[in-house]
Amino acid sequence: MITSATFDKADFTPDVLICVDQSGIIDRVISATDSDYQSVKQTAKNQDILHSVKKGSYILPGFTDLHIHAPQWPQAGLALDKPLYEWLNTYTFPLESKFKDLTFAKKVYHSLITELLANGTTTGLFFGTVDTESNLVLAKICAQLGQRAFIGKVAMDNPKQTPTYYRDDSSATAINETENFIKAIFSLQKETGAELTPVVTPRFVPSCTAETLTGLGQLAKKYNLPIQSHCSESNWEDQYALDNFQKRDSQVLDQFGLLTDKAVMAHGTKLTDDDLNLFNHRQTALAHCPISNVYFGNGIARIKKAHHSQVKVGLGTDISGGFSPSIYRNMQQAIMSSQMLVDLKDQSARLTTDNVFYLATIGGAKALHLNSGQIRSGYKADLQIVSDKYFNISIKQPHAIFERLIYHTTKEDIQQVYVSGKLVHNKLGENNG
Repeated sequence: MITSATFDKADFTPDVLICVDQSGIIDRVISATDSDYQSVKQTAKNQDILHSVKKGSYILPGFTDLHIHAPQWPQAGLALDKPLYEWLNTYTFPLESKFKDLTFAKKVYHSLITELLANGTTTGLFFGTVDTESNLVLAKICAQLGQRAFIGKVAMDNPKQTPTYYRDDSSATAINETENFIKAIFSLQKETGAELTPVVTPRFVPSCTAETLTGLGQLAKKYNLPIQSHCSESNWEDQYALDNFQKRDSQVLDQFGLLTDKAVMAHGTKLTDDDLNLFNHRQTALAHCPISNVYFGNGIARIKKAHHSQVKVGLGTDISGGFSPSIYRNMQQAIMSSQMLVDLKDQSARLTTDNVFYLATIGGAKALHLNSGQIRSGYKADLQIVSDKYFNISIKQPHAIFERLIYHTTKEDIQQVYVSGKLVHNKLGENNG
């Protein structure tokens, strides 16, 4: 078993029993050195409820992905050499507008959620589209396949920054449809028992009028809901806020009540020290999307600085600004990108495997106020069983195994995935867990 203990340390425990109750919560984690280890293990065997992990495989917490554009999945890896503004208008908005076709939406979203689960992602924070009905298709597929999902109907009504064929008709429409979506998700929660949460989702400052930003801030407060958007992702976005509001991007969002302790803002490559202090003051979280930032971020997010500024930070794939649905791949890129900051004379910026594992698990869970991300008593049993493909030829020292898993795991090595104790991905067959 490997679980994050702190930002700087992952715990490796070789022989444990993870006891999960009927509600999907970890009841106990019993080490081989505990006095009742053998008796509990034997009882589980006798009751035929003991699931053993094969030698060379390890149990890790499931991952939280804090930034996914669900409708962009069909274009993952497409046109990443284009500037952000061109990429949005030439490729992204035309694709997202197709999701009014609910048959198309079902096909794409089933593929996406299946892929995320296979990659060990047990919780996703999703941007949907402008269209409410297609967002409900996404929610129903998450419920069906067992992914814990935080989903937002995208609000975008600024006629100067959004195309005529793909935007809310007015500020009133953006706000009313967001509220309709919130109520529909609450109903779906009751109907299915699934772990679904509506999220207030202004696309970003340039895409929304001031009236819409105001109304969305009020809705988030009224329903006590999470908020997601982008903040200081690029030079263009940053300059837009300064030119149109004479304020930093973070200050504009704060002005409209959109920086809260339940808010998650993506990217932040251009965040200043003052911005980070504001995030800390509001207890707003940052979704670090290292692959996407290489293409569109115009810089490298200062994740060590954010952490030391007591800002909550987790990881996001940013499909499709990020081409990979794998949090493992994004952990690797986060480490590589941080080394570039070191090379640019920021000697304290280097991230370790322990750091990025924390971001993928505890960091993401804290951002969403989830009792998840750790293999500990009282936490949700969000688990992945991962095979060490080089176990037979490589060093068996615990931290070497851990680092090898971070750098080499692909979805082919992820054997099973559980969300709240429920098996949602299985490569082993029902009786081999």
